[in-house]
Amino acid sequence: MAALATGGATPSDGATSFQRKVPASSRLAAIAGTRPSVRHGQLLLSSGLPSLDCVLGGGLAVGTLLLIEEDKYGIYSNLLFKYFLAEGIVCGHNLFVASAKEDPADILKELPAPLFDDGHKNQVDEKETAIKSKQESQESMKIAWRYQNLPKIEVSPAASARFGHYYDVSKTVSPELLQSIKWHRFFLPEEMSLHPEIKTCNMTYGYTRLLQSIQRIIYQEGFDGSSPQKKQKNILRIGIQSLGSVLWGDDVCCADNPEDIHSLTKFLYVLRGLLRMSLSACIITVPAHLIQNKAIMERVTNLSDTVVGLESFIGSERETNPLYKDYQGLIHVHQIPRLNSLICDVSGTKDLAFRLKRKLFTIEVAESLRTQFLSLHQGNIYLKRKR
Repeated sequence: MAALATGGATPSDGATSFQRKVPASSRLAAIAGTRPSVRHGQLLLSSGLPSLDCVLGGGLAVGTLLLIEEDKYGIYSNLLFKYFLAEGIVCGHNLFVASAKEDPADILKELPAPLFDDGHKNQVDEKETAIKSKQESQESMKIAWRYQNLPKIEVSPAASARFGHYYDVSKTVSPELLQSIKWHRFFLPEEMSLHPEIKTCNMTYGYTRLLQSIQRIIYQEGFDGSSPQKKQKNILRIGIQSLGSVLWGDDVCCADNPEDIHSLTKFLYVLRGLLRMSLSACIITVPAHLIQNKAIMERVTNLSDTVVGLESFIGSERETNPLYKDYQGLIHVHQIPRLNSLICDVSGTKDLAFRLKRKLFTIEVAESLRTQFLSLHQGNIYLKRKR
């Protein structure tokens, strides 16, 4: 079960002073880098990208799985993967980094540097506000009234630093900051050289060894909550890179009917069970565009909690299309979990795009797409009336 923030009600104007007594042992202690959701009571942590947290309803719930469908060249999905790990370093969380392509130590060395300088943040905020106000004044007469009431997605470093941080993609994290956190590694070529290859339960060797490593760390470090931690409770952030690729020994990207057709889905089923019973959260990138059997991808989506797809404009016609000149790609929120409710907490808009500036990666409401669509729509109406 995902971590649930519990506590008594706080009396306010017009509200009863009754408070439900909750045993002290059942209350979830405050953990750095987390906050309870006001909507469904789950304990949330930041994805490392405040604008993505806003789209997902405030952040990622502890005990859940975030699946990132990689863009064609894996550039921007890899960036989101690094944001998630970098946020864990800033918050002091434990990390578990797994990859079959890059050495986990090299991945950590390439993480973006956090923006701790308030002066720099204010300077960037002032520039963003000036540009935003100028664009709004120019486009206010062009955007339909139904678009003006949509909620704004935060894209500038003006939020509280207590939850979610901003990072400079032009710089890497300092070695001193890396040494201050505890992290675990899983590099598949290294594991294959140290341990004999054993295939069990119709699952590839890489998936089996990875599950064993995650389970061992959760139990030994006390993230499962079965034995009280002597030190202050902490979060385990798990990052798995390019799961399902050929490098993991899986052939779902090579054939319509792979030899181990249920290997990937079995891994996700067991992994989500481990996440539910521990203070942990996981991000996985998957080359969805290479998986030929769409039924497998549907099962992978159903076995994930949050699913976000990235569509890059690199190499496509949209790269030179003036309609998309301000953005590098689109972001698609395919699935958001239903936590303690019958409906999921969805974003107020579907017109989402991402841009990579000189230092910041942001997710924004694609205003230019709306304006262009409205202009074309109004032009069509004018031509029909003229006829």
